[in-house]
Amino acid sequence: MMTRRLIQLFAGLSLYGASMALMLRATLGLDPWDVFHQGLAAHVGLSFGMLVNATGAVVLLLWIPLRQRPGIGTIANVLTIGTTVDLTMLVLPAVDGLAIRAVMLILGVVLNGIAGALYIGAGLGPGPRDGLMTGLVRRTGWRIAWVRTGIELTVLAIGWLMGGTVGLGTVLYAFAIGPLVQVFLPLFTIPDRVPEPVAVNP
Repeated sequence: MMTRRLIQLFAGLSLYGASMALMLRATLGLDPWDVFHQGLAAHVGLSFGMLVNATGAVVLLLWIPLRQRPGIGTIANVLTIGTTVDLTMLVLPAVDGLAIRAVMLILGVVLNGIAGALYIGAGLGPGPRDGLMTGLVRRTGWRIAWVRTGIELTVLAIGWLMGGTVGLGTVLYAFAIGPLVQVFLPLFTIPDRVPEPVAVNP
């Protein structure tokens, strides 16, 4: 069971990074955290992917006062997603046509939803950013929608001010990612234990 969880975890994290690269190449707008990463990359001498990993590590430090405990999936998230973004960007060419960019954007958002369902369904710990959100909810008692919206609006605004790309993709992601994960999560959720077969008398 653990082997299956690990395979699914790393498949999901790698696909997540690849989907982010698709949205980057589309240049039609990014999700809030990636607007932040892109804006930061314009001012720091690190690649986009390495900044994704570095930001994840910094966010993970914020778990300490929230008394959140990372899982295997949390650490793997910090190390894998940004690395996969950079590797995918090396082989994924830039494109000019609007139609192709729109297809890349839609494909990126859909694959992001599938990837999120894969690594969440593995049940090996949330990503640093999701853990920050759930930790704040647990410690403050505030509604999860308020906390998530507050965090994402903050990083979106900071990223936009630093030069990150806000556009159609940002809006599409905001409306589509929740329903996509909701659709795919039941397909990829690994139960904690396999129920024992019930004996049936002949």
